[in-house]
Amino acid sequence: MIPARQNPDGGDAADGADDDKRYDAIPGAQALTKGLSLLALIADAPHPLRFGDLSRYSGMPKSTLHRMLQALSDFRLIRVDEATQTYRLGHRLFEMAHRVWSEFDLRSAAEPELIRLRDFTHEAARLGVLDGTEVLIIDQREELQPMRMAYGVGSRLPATASAIGKALLAYRPPEELQRYFSGRSLRAMTPNSILNPLEMQRELDLTKARGYAISVEEQAIGVSAVAAPILNHRGESIGAISISGPSFRLPSDRLHALGRDVIESARRVSGNVGETFMSISTAVSPAHAADGQVRCVVPSSAFLGEGPHWLGNGQSLLWVDILAPAIHLSNVANGDTRTTALSELVGVVVPRRRGGYVAATQSGFRSVNPQTGEMAALASPPGMAGRRFNDGKCDAAGRLWAGTLALDAGPGGGSLYCLDVDGTLREIESGFHICNGLGWSPDAKRFYLADSGRREIYVYDFDLAAGTLSNKTVFARFQEADGMPDGLAVDAQGHVWCAMWDGWAIRRYAPDGVLERTISLPVPRPTSCAFGAEGLKTLFVTSARIRLSATQLAAAPLSGSILAVQVDVAGTPVGEYGG
Repeated sequence: MIPARQNPDGGDAADGADDDKRYDAIPGAQALTKGLSLLALIADAPHPLRFGDLSRYSGMPKSTLHRMLQALSDFRLIRVDEATQTYRLGHRLFEMAHRVWSEFDLRSAAEPELIRLRDFTHEAARLGVLDGTEVLIIDQREELQPMRMAYGVGSRLPATASAIGKALLAYRPPEELQRYFSGRSLRAMTPNSILNPLEMQRELDLTKARGYAISVEEQAIGVSAVAAPILNHRGESIGAISISGPSFRLPSDRLHALGRDVIESARRVSGNVGETFMSISTAVSPAHAADGQVRCVVPSSAFLGEGPHWLGNGQSLLWVDILAPAIHLSNVANGDTRTTALSELVGVVVPRRRGGYVAATQSGFRSVNPQTGEMAALASPPGMAGRRFNDGKCDAAGRLWAGTLALDAGPGGGSLYCLDVDGTLREIESGFHICNGLGWSPDAKRFYLADSGRREIYVYDFDLAAGTLSNKTVFARFQEADGMPDGLAVDAQGHVWCAMWDGWAIRRYAPDGVLERTISLPVPRPTSCAFGAEGLKTLFVTSARIRLSATQLAAAPLSGSILAVQVDVAGTPVGEYGG
């Protein structure tokens, strides 16, 4: 039986059904309630809905549904995409939202969050806005401490030398930032201040990818801070909230742990209407313990470990920390790791047949000197501003496939690219939300690709000789409680192993998409997996600690480390870049 109203993600909107009954008792409210319910369905759906979808989820008769949709369209509250015959929110809603924001009292809205952060951290909590090239502090809450902040309400901070300023700048339109940096020298406040505009742009991109900014004695010696932007309905910063204090009370690990808390406060201030795609909440730790076969082989505090690749000749695991950014080469026998720092965000790195590495970075594909980290351009797709490369892998012919996403994890920034062995770069498909884990069946006739934002894994027919895809279908679909599909690997039996971000688990799916096995992990955010070690029967799992609170990290202290689990089936070998 179809419920009165069903959420597009599969859950029943029980509370909404109760609301419908309550409003049905009000004369004349029934039609309004039905129209608003449809509007909510369209707004909350993870992807645009067709008429049949709306009919199924709402339970309305088709004639009633047609009249409701026509009325909503007449008032420009929804619109129809003629190409796909799907329904989307209309421009009238954005006009209404603009009026809401024009009347928005930022200081009053932020006051409860400043008080909450002060009481939680026992440090100064600030609210700032961009005013020219500076940040104006318009509110502050702090406790009586032996050492207190010298900057109060009405004080001004250089935007490029403060966490609150970097949080504000990172979420301004690109053309505005270009004008901001044009012909302007960056102001040095301490030896730690960033003075190079290109380096500052990389710092702002890193801020956007993390969701928060940090400042370690850039504004003043002995003072550190963490900040997150308050965003309007266009995803642009209108203010920022920060926690600041003496560096000895705010070391680096505490700053990053507090990043999640300032993001949460900033979202509460804006009513969550700005950037909500970046995950800051995670599922509660499962009641059952992690699988007893899971062990930690490389202790690490990686922000966002990703892209594991087994190097059989050295018995080592090659992987990256996207947000460090850095390449790691780890000996899984003793945990020793050699780290190579990079100058830009890196999604994946693979060995190159002629020697060295090839990386998919923020701006494109780069050759990498493993000893120095020096990079040289190989190929860059157009339109990479505001995007970065994510996961990637080589096919049996030596081509490197990699996907992208928006820096703020917003929808529409994902594309799949292929770097051929002759250096030719092809865009294979666009329109993804978060293009993520990928892999091939043992016979190289099927290609798998995860879109984390849509909570789906797709399967395609793959032509190895031509390097082309066809016949895309959904291989597996996930509910919110499952977490999001992240990186994946394929075993010799053709089963797909997938890391479940915010799901505390690795899942194994049969070739027909049926869940065959779940391995519980001691970390909430496993990010990817790769087969390695003897017989390729050890599954190595990367993980993340980004945007986990101090409480969450205490419950999952291995977050950011490399885990390993012995399995009963060998993996499919993954090759190197052949160009």
